[in-house]
Amino acid sequence: MSTIGNIFKVGELRSRILFTFAVLALYRLGCVLTIPGVDAVALFEYFNTLSQQNNNAFASYMDFFVGGAFSNFSVFMLGVMPYISTQIIMQLVLIIFPSLKRMVMEEGGQQKMQMWTRVGTIFVCIIQSFAVTFYAKNIGVISLNNEIAFKALAILTVTTGSMITVWLGDQITARGIGNGISIMIFAGIVARMPSAVVELAESVRAGELNIVFVIVALLLFVGIVAVVVYEESGERKIPVHYAKRVVGRKMYGGQNTYIPFKVNPSNVIPLIFASSFLTLPLQLISSVASNSGAARWVQKLAVFLNPMGIWYNILLVVLIIFFAYFYTQVTLNPTEIAKQIRENGGSIPGVRTDKTEEYLQRILNRLVLPGSLFLAAIAVLPTLIQKIFGFPQSVAMLMGGTSLIIMVGVDLDTMSQIEALLRMHKQDGLMKKGRIRSRNL
Repeated sequence: MSTIGNIFKVGELRSRILFTFAVLALYRLGCVLTIPGVDAVALFEYFNTLSQQNNNAFASYMDFFVGGAFSNFSVFMLGVMPYISTQIIMQLVLIIFPSLKRMVMEEGGQQKMQMWTRVGTIFVCIIQSFAVTFYAKNIGVISLNNEIAFKALAILTVTTGSMITVWLGDQITARGIGNGISIMIFAGIVARMPSAVVELAESVRAGELNIVFVIVALLLFVGIVAVVVYEESGERKIPVHYAKRVVGRKMYGGQNTYIPFKVNPSNVIPLIFASSFLTLPLQLISSVASNSGAARWVQKLAVFLNPMGIWYNILLVVLIIFFAYFYTQVTLNPTEIAKQIRENGGSIPGVRTDKTEEYLQRILNRLVLPGSLFLAAIAVLPTLIQKIFGFPQSVAMLMGGTSLIIMVGVDLDTMSQIEALLRMHKQDGLMKKGRIRSRNL
């Protein structure tokens, strides 16, 4: 409670948090503004009918990261997922073409990488928004008579809305608190919670769910949150000893430190990458399959990629494990770490200097595998909750899986940034108001 009170006492931190809330409020407003040319009444009736028939798996999945913006056909209906998909593609391109990676490592290379990512995001948005126009046509919610004009207007509106969402995320990162892109996804997930709680209460009242199952599931949810928090804070500390060096009359080094490797080095990134990687093909195939005249193999592929189906979850687990190894190798490259240790005269006790890279790689492999399996187990949890307890899909997706990992991970990351700002403010207060004086004064 004292930390919460101190948040609003520090001027800089208070302004950052208020700015973040203002941006999120603007984002949520855009999530309910329907794009031009869509009949809002017909749209509401269609998704209301799907909800009553429990046949809205695709819509619920697409609404998952954007807080209901997809079923509203809003200007922010794609959210930041095209940007994340483009980031995945760019990271893969850097691995395939080492010359591009060397260019990115040079001065000004990161700015070029960001520019290419945003240009690529525009193309991904155009493809996804084009699929959205087919989906709108198949479900019969277009109010314009000119189909070509509607497609052009929808593509322009949705693409612009997605780029504005990415820009809002960048503003949160620069002037607010936390990672902007993660905060936008977090806001979309949290926005689904009130309606999910109401839906759960109505199911219990109607006798569709046993109250005992609900209590057991809620206790299980609390336990899973505790396990996720414990796992996210776990570290493997690699001791490093630096030899003493004499430079002129001064002696440097001779200290012992450690390299902190988290038990889950990639955090929530594999879940976000895997989910966004599946979003594009799922949206394209579902949009085409919703047409009554679609090919038979397209309809079978849409059933195969059903978010509540077994094959989709198996594919999700495989992608989570792949992206866990992939992202760890990109961010924690054992070759670079070993090179930095040797250049600074360091060594790991009990490990030969030429075996440092091999030792670090073995440690990372032992950490990544159980960490990725843990993420995969949490990712398939909503499907198990829905199948075993019979919970509504909107409730089950909030009680586990990607939503839970993202909520906990973003919470922990944001709170660590807040604590760092509070700690920095205390140090500034000590230096400005304290009686510590320099010997030169």
